Amino acid sequence: MPEQRDGVSAVTKVLIRDMTVSDLAEVTAIENESFSTPWSEASFLSELDNPGSVCLVALANGSLIGYVCASCIFDEGHILNLAVRPDCRRRGVGRMLVLTVLRRLREIGCKKVFLEVRTSNTAAIGLYESIGFRMLGLRRGYYHFPKEDAVVMVLNLQQTTLS
Repeated sequence: MPEQRDGVSAVTKVLIRDMTVSDLAEVTAIENESFSTPWSEASFLSELDNPGSVCLVALANGSLIGYVCASCIFDEGHILNLAVRPDCRRRGVGRMLVLTVLRRLREIGCKKVFLEVRTSNTAAIGLYESIGFRMLGLRRGYYHFPKEDAVVMVLNLQQTTLS
């Protein structure tokens, strides 16, 4: 990772590609910086080895700045994990990752996609709603450290234009 982390502020192009094992050090660094109960490297490896999973990374100026992991079982998808490096947030990277993974899930036959998000994460909820996700319900006490409810959201890929 470059020393000049704020160099991404001048980004004009973000590349989205499949995650590889060689990305995991940077992915887990972002994961640890983003979540109070982060995934382990083994969790990411498990998703990379799962044929029903889609794991993508976002790169800008040669630096890995975000990632998303999702899975599809039969015709039902689930966004499992999404994070953007803190100094690169609120610049559209998360939207690009979500839209790209949704397109890939649609290509492999998913009709609906679900996700959970902390009730306090209003930025993420706003992002998902702007893409077309709607609130389905709450999972009480879903998150730990700190304990918090999760908003369950769903998107019907058959009725959504992904742009």
